[in-house]
Amino acid sequence: MASVSVQTHSQATALCRPQGWRHGSLERIRYQKSSKHASRLQASYKGLEALYDDGYQKAKDLVYYYRAIGGLVEHDSGPPRWFCPVDAGSPIEDAPVMLYLPGVDGMGVGLFMHHKALGRMFELRCMHIPFHDRTPFEELVIMVEDVVRKEHATSPKRPIYLLGNSFGGCLALAVAARNPRIDLILVLVNPATSFERSDIQRLLSVVSPFSDQACMAITALLNYNIDNEVSMAVTSMIDGKHPLQALSRLTNNMSCFLKHSNILDKIPEDTLRWKMKLIKRAASYANYRLQSVQAEVLLLVSCADRLLPSKSEANRLQRFLPKCKVYFFANHGHSLLLEYGVHVSSIIKCTDLYRHSRRYHRVFDFIPPSTTELKEVDKASWDLRLRTCPAMYSTMEDGTVVRGLAGVPDKGPVLLVGNHMLLGIELISLAAEFLRRKQVVVRGIAHPLLFPNKRRSWSEGHDFFDFLNLWGGVPLKYKHIYELLAAGEFLLLYPGGHREALHCRGEEHRLFWPSQTEFVRMAAQFNATIVPFGVVGEDDLLEILWTFEDIRNVPFGKEMMRAYSNHLKLREVDHEVFFPGLFLKVPGRFYYRFGKPIPTRERQDVLSDKRAANDLYLHVKSEVEGIVSYLLEKRVEDRYRSIIPRVLYQAARGPNCEVPAFDP
Repeated sequence: MASVSVQTHSQATALCRPQGWRHGSLERIRYQKSSKHASRLQASYKGLEALYDDGYQKAKDLVYYYRAIGGLVEHDSGPPRWFCPVDAGSPIEDAPVMLYLPGVDGMGVGLFMHHKALGRMFELRCMHIPFHDRTPFEELVIMVEDVVRKEHATSPKRPIYLLGNSFGGCLALAVAARNPRIDLILVLVNPATSFERSDIQRLLSVVSPFSDQACMAITALLNYNIDNEVSMAVTSMIDGKHPLQALSRLTNNMSCFLKHSNILDKIPEDTLRWKMKLIKRAASYANYRLQSVQAEVLLLVSCADRLLPSKSEANRLQRFLPKCKVYFFANHGHSLLLEYGVHVSSIIKCTDLYRHSRRYHRVFDFIPPSTTELKEVDKASWDLRLRTCPAMYSTMEDGTVVRGLAGVPDKGPVLLVGNHMLLGIELISLAAEFLRRKQVVVRGIAHPLLFPNKRRSWSEGHDFFDFLNLWGGVPLKYKHIYELLAAGEFLLLYPGGHREALHCRGEEHRLFWPSQTEFVRMAAQFNATIVPFGVVGEDDLLEILWTFEDIRNVPFGKEMMRAYSNHLKLREVDHEVFFPGLFLKVPGRFYYRFGKPIPTRERQDVLSDKRAANDLYLHVKSEVEGIVSYLLEKRVEDRYRSIIPRVLYQAARGPNCEVPAFDP
């Protein structure tokens, strides 16, 4: 399949590489027979480590985009074709194919801000339709369909992704409707299926006395949201960039189209009329066949789209498409993929749509968090970090307690077992610190209730459910624990479950562990290291107003809560779930301590001896209780336990400095 001509402008050719690169950088999890385990799993993510660079932090600006467009328009000719972006890099092994279907401009370079992020997860190919080309819509559908069918014939169990932008969204829907038995996943960005209800035609009739070039210039200027550019500049300054540098990028992005307006002089006279005819046909074709689409669909929708009624169109499409999820962007314009703060790869992860086979698997299909995703989680949880300023300690093999995580093993499998604080508010800080300090992803084991199938989301930052997906959380099933331990992962387990996370008044720092000893048996089965840990500090942050015990004492309260608990299918009917009433106190501080690692390599007796398993279980529990008592005793020695001295300390030394705590 051809790539863009080597005669194009250097900025354009830098985007392209021949398709078909399949460099192996991820050793897939696989089963191996062994004498002890009939099916042992191993995973080695060689090319996609935690905190990998997804390119979003150094994404090129619109000046680069218009230079590339200019080079293509000046030298381009020939029929529609595919190219693979050079700056996308090498994908992981067994990466699914993603076909980018561009907007009505057809250039195929509108994904340049996402090349590196998507190029790590997918074998990325971009469609290119020269401005001089007049291929009918039906033939474009066949062109995409040929690639889809060829890929399906080569790997019938692997999904194929179609990322359609505006006009490309209609193209993706048309291909999906014609191929309902092929496993397709559609990511549609402001699809142009609402073209007939848009204001574009009315706008063009008003400006029709002008030339085609002037009409296209007006339409192009409406593509962008100036508010988003201003927001990007402000965020850059908050992140530490010099104000003049942020202002320079802002002015360049806002004026770059005018600087490169000479591109319009090189476009054929009838281009606008042809493009409008093409998009009208595409919308009609796709709308007529919507009910035939069986693919999973992710809609990325701009609520401030001034070209198409994208928000209302999302509501309409979700009624017709049975497997459709919608992600709304409140302050973005039509050219969503060219705007700041849109991370398509992260959204695909959060919505559980990244997979290598027909069914999504939370263990095998997990992709570790990138640098941008850690930054986004930090942004979403900055208020909690400011209030709690977590202080972490760990225990070396000789029993010495040190500040930091040096005492925690560097290699898995590791099972972190500890106590929940109220509402699990310790989770985000714990997982983020492991990722930041050790570049280790801690895979949380949580109740299935925390993994809802969200059909509609908004872009105001990641919520707690997104955080669980990005950090590789899995529902509580022994199968998942088995697979994660076999893969050598770090697991986070709370035996107390929801009973500890939703405890009553006066039950702070108490353990409510069941009598089952399964987790020590599974740890021993895979020679995992158990690391007991404790965390305290909720009583310095939150005050409980009422709990389920208070509700049970009101008329019909017990029956209401029992019915609610049965609906949620939570264990231990004697302790129904109810989210407590809370108010915030003057913030104190969170303290974590990870105990001395407990290896199970020499403890194979727990697999067959119930008493030995119970003894090890009680030892782990007593270690957690001892750690909690230790932290409660030592925190009174911390001069910076209150928020006021911490704020003064950081004001003098910088907001990112580590605030001292008690001496271990």
